[in-house]
Amino acid sequence: MRKITLANGRNIEVDCLSCALTSGAIEPDGGVVVETEYFHAHQDVAYPIRGLIIVASKRHITSLDELDEREKIDYINLLTKIRRAQRDILGIEYVYYFYNEDTTHHFHTWMVPRYEWMYHFGRSIESVRPVLLHARNHMNTGEHLSEVMEAIAALRQELNK
Repeated sequence: MRKITLANGRNIEVDCLSCALTSGAIEPDGGVVVETEYFHAHQDVAYPIRGLIIVASKRHITSLDELDEREKIDYINLLTKIRRAQRDILGIEYVYYFYNEDTTHHFHTWMVPRYEWMYHFGRSIESVRPVLLHARNHMNTGEHLSEVMEAIAALRQELNK
């Protein structure tokens, strides 16, 4: 078991945080945005950026090449559906997509929106970490968290029609 402190300050003990999230044992702040047979999408509110979505596999795998054919189809369809909702519902013009294989969590993809304020940190892939750190360290205010929660609700409504 690992001891983990969640974004809301709550301490939990789990074998795998992703297993706990995707199984519903732990509810992410703001709730699940959308779920399919193979994937779970939510926002990590520790990074209060409106429209930032994490898509995680329900199966305990770490790499893209471990997805079976049904999971691959579900994955690309879900990413496409979320991206369309980000654009249509939240007006998000650009998104960075990230996934890495050297994680202790399940295979997951971060969909990080690009906003005008972020260009202060640069325009390349190298700017994303400073943007995330800035959001975590300086944007955890009522106003930003409220915007994030409203975006989660709007995306959930659109994606679960």
